[in-house]
Amino acid sequence: MAIEDGFDWDHLRYFLAVARTGRLTAAAARLRQDHTTVSRRIAALERALATPLFERSPQGYGLTSAGRRLLVTAEAMERTALAAHKDIQGDGPLVSGTVRIGAPDGFGSYFLAPRVGGLIREFPDLRPELVALPRVFSLSKREADIAIGLSRPTEGRLYARKLADYRLGLYATPSYLAGHPPIETPDDLKRQVLIGYAEDFIFTPELDYLPLIAPGAVPQFRSSTLVAQLQATLAGAGLCVLPCFMALGHPGLVPVLDTVSILRTFWLITHADLHDLPRIRATGDFIAREARAARTLFVPEERPTDE
Repeated sequence: MAIEDGFDWDHLRYFLAVARTGRLTAAAARLRQDHTTVSRRIAALERALATPLFERSPQGYGLTSAGRRLLVTAEAMERTALAAHKDIQGDGPLVSGTVRIGAPDGFGSYFLAPRVGGLIREFPDLRPELVALPRVFSLSKREADIAIGLSRPTEGRLYARKLADYRLGLYATPSYLAGHPPIETPDDLKRQVLIGYAEDFIFTPELDYLPLIAPGAVPQFRSSTLVAQLQATLAGAGLCVLPCFMALGHPGLVPVLDTVSILRTFWLITHADLHDLPRIRATGDFIAREARAARTLFVPEERPTDE
């Protein structure tokens, strides 16, 4: 495929931003440009390469087959440019730009969001974006640069490292417990008001808790998000399985049935094409450090092994 004289290497910055965000407006915000400039640059790049790079739709900009091939090359060029900067400057990698972190709503809203200020203070030129939603994020489709998952990926060109184990328990308010029959065994849960996930939003098997603790029990209130479940529980609506790192921040909640103890794991996942970019590595290292420091928050019963 011949490259015409109109090809401008700088257009690739705009291409990468649109490919990673899927929208002109989001790409413009990353680049600190207006969306008409981004659109003009993309159009110029497509003319220079004599092929469409994106499929436009109401849902956004999706890569064509040619766009996916160019993405690999463009990201390799980005890594080379950053390596050249590091080599010439000689004072460490340049940590700047936008990093989108996709995380489950509980981890994102209750753990990571309060700590993101430390990341910004450490890297003033970094612009983190936190997407805290109950879903699996596709790194191959560039829905996020870093994803926090509940299972280690087994397919794709992905890097994964364990962040932390975390414990979940069954919680309710004292007012709820006082107004309902006593709970002495898991079988008693069938006569209680249970709170859980709407079935369509159990986005990974690791979230399907109720069959483990009360087979046959059905939640009376369901929600798509863990944060909404927590709020309903705090209001005395019922019993809910919650991560300890969320529940212990609310003195109005008490644990129910000590035998209910579920252990899960958070994983930090990055795509092989982005893994070594300074902004990705720095952000991932920061999250990993914060998770290690909060070990006893995630698993309150855990004690150092050398005791």
